[in-house]
Amino acid sequence: MRTGRLSCLPVLRFIKPMYYGNIKEYDVADGEGIRVTLFVSGCTNHCEGCFQKETWDFHFGQEYTEETEKRILDFLARPFADGLTLLGGEPFEPENQAVLVGLCRKVKALYPEKTIWAYTGFVYDRDLLPGQRKHTDCTDELLSFIDVLVDGPFILKERNLALTFRGSENQRVLDLKKTIASGEIVKYIDE
Repeated sequence: MRTGRLSCLPVLRFIKPMYYGNIKEYDVADGEGIRVTLFVSGCTNHCEGCFQKETWDFHFGQEYTEETEKRILDFLARPFADGLTLLGGEPFEPENQAVLVGLCRKVKALYPEKTIWAYTGFVYDRDLLPGQRKHTDCTDELLSFIDVLVDGPFILKERNLALTFRGSENQRVLDLKKTIASGEIVKYIDE
């Protein structure tokens, strides 16, 4: 929950910088509408059947820089871009959260009408809330910017290609704004 003060001060120059595997300018698979998608690097979930195993490595791809961020923001400036999607790898690895907070702050300041979706192999109400294993000084602020969160690890035995915006039965598509406001899980899509 945002408290009015900045608890997370992201910077792009870290001792251990964030890396990314890909940026898609026109993505229609990872959220509603036409999206700009950032595939961050680094994931400790190591889901069996993962379609992007190379992104498990925190140093896979290219270093995320100010130029990278400008490129993403420029892509989002186009009127047909409906929003940003964060996936990976794993956006909620502690090593990635501060940089993504900085990006999301800028996206919401420049383009408040555009939505932010995020995919995580962690479970919102088990891993990302205060006191839980992936919660950091940046987590609450990062969550506050996200409109829709697809959570839960990909489970190969529960794979279902007919699902909307998710790959396995256990994953949830959450309306994160309503979930945070109510303190209860509110699904965006309930299949």
